[in-house]
Amino acid sequence: DLSTSGLPVALLPNGEQPKFEVLDAQTVRFSWSRPNPLFLPALAGPDPMFIYCPAHYLKQFHEKYADKKTLEGLVKQAGVRNWAALHAKMDAMYRNDNPDLPSLDPWILKTRPPSERIVFERNPYYYRVDGGGHQLPYIDRVIFSIANSKIIPAKTGAGESDLQARYLSFDDYTFLKAGEEANGYKVRLWRTGPGSQLALYPNLNVDDPVWRGLVRDVRFRHALSLATNRHEINQVIYFGLALEGQNTVLPQSPLYRPEYRDAWANFDLAEANRLLDLIGLKRESEGGQRLLPDGRPLDIIVENSGESTEQSDVLELIRDSWRQVGIRLFTRPSQLMLFRRRVFSGQTLMSVDKGIENGLATADMSPWEFAPTTQQQLEWPKWGQYYETKGQAGEAPDLPSAARLLELYNSWLNAGSSAEHAAIWHEMLKIWADEVFSIGLIGGVLQPVVVNDHLRNVPADGIYNWDPGAHFGIYRPDGFWFDNTVSPSASAGGQPVSSALPVWPARRGKWRGAFAARFACQTHLHCVRLRKLAREPFGEPAKPPRPGAGRDPPVHRSCS
Repeated sequence: DLSTSGLPVALLPNGEQPKFEVLDAQTVRFSWSRPNPLFLPALAGPDPMFIYCPAHYLKQFHEKYADKKTLEGLVKQAGVRNWAALHAKMDAMYRNDNPDLPSLDPWILKTRPPSERIVFERNPYYYRVDGGGHQLPYIDRVIFSIANSKIIPAKTGAGESDLQARYLSFDDYTFLKAGEEANGYKVRLWRTGPGSQLALYPNLNVDDPVWRGLVRDVRFRHALSLATNRHEINQVIYFGLALEGQNTVLPQSPLYRPEYRDAWANFDLAEANRLLDLIGLKRESEGGQRLLPDGRPLDIIVENSGESTEQSDVLELIRDSWRQVGIRLFTRPSQLMLFRRRVFSGQTLMSVDKGIENGLATADMSPWEFAPTTQQQLEWPKWGQYYETKGQAGEAPDLPSAARLLELYNSWLNAGSSAEHAAIWHEMLKIWADEVFSIGLIGGVLQPVVVNDHLRNVPADGIYNWDPGAHFGIYRPDGFWFDNTVSPSASAGGQPVSSALPVWPARRGKWRGAFAARFACQTHLHCVRLRKLAREPFGEPAKPPRPGAGRDPPVHRSCS
């Protein structure tokens, strides 16, 4: 009743359910008869698979434990269809919108949605401690302020964020840098983790039969890639600071090989023209527009989910270079849901979006992004849907190279060692490079990270990525803290994260100078200034301060 769609995929290697055992009060065991390489990464990922829930709280919403009449009243009050829907609503740990739900997170929700100001407070039962035995997190309060994503750079540049990267882009850097001294923050530049900042995705499942045949011709994809001037994009848009090449693993990945990123990525108009001629795409006139086999102009409409300045600038440069090989490029921005529907239904010929999420892959990380495994993949949505639904919807892959990638992915799922995983990864990366299923542009783009001058333990250098990384999560925000003993000018450059969390000196009386901070989040959130709090309301011992900490008057600044 609680899981109408069945168990998560990470619990079902080849459809086999786990054997679950309780070994003692602190230990449980999941086991299968075959390898399950998805299980542990699913527990540790940024969108974790929750294999636990607080029974003492949730039993009141479960028909097996709750009084029937009381439960019926709660269902009616919540406006849901039955007890299972109520249980799911109250148990949404990832969505985290129920302030009453017990949590193991470092901060617990205190604001009942909807609200434009969301407050989290320190969890007195959080399980981690630092090297000196002091309970984490150091920061007492985290406040998010919801704002339109377009104004977040301006609000951040005005000094309204202690820690912000979400909705900041490289083209905001100059503006943000100009506000450092006046607004008490520093701008750090971290590398990003996707295989490509932006990539073009020919839709191999497009409905139009003429276009479908053309985009499935690897020579056409090679020609488009060769006609793309990545060096110009890098110099004009990213000041030459990014990594040119295809949409694949980055140099930081142990799986990286230069030939994967360099494949068909040089700018070669002569070879692009030769390939297009070889396919039979004739021009109307010498040096003019090329035509499709049925006589229509070879016009490519690139669709996206809301036009950004960065995307517009990049596509304008590509438009100029593709024109030189007789191809006209047009753009069509649309709302996200409409964009997705058009891609899924085969109406979209080509789209532009971020490259593969995990450009930092290791052999034991899933290569799912390089095979047709989900409908969300813009290059082959119907093939991905077929895999996702076990053949109930979509189309079976009928391109040999794509079918081979899917075979290799299934082999990876059943492999029993890292060496086997690595061999499979490399074969998949080679096919991906040769076939150019997506046209990568620029990777390793710098991400501005704005850090309050008093905030400590935030890395000077880092990688900003969702999976792996959870944005700031990999750097353990429960160990971030505010140093109120130095002036902003004295803290220029910030303090890089250390391998060990800060060790506090011996206690010197009660410390009432706790701080709160704001962090970026996955939705349109803008973080706001925090206030000092008395430790006593949380009911646990105070953490000793650094010498002089917590002696300034309380501060409360917010944006609303």
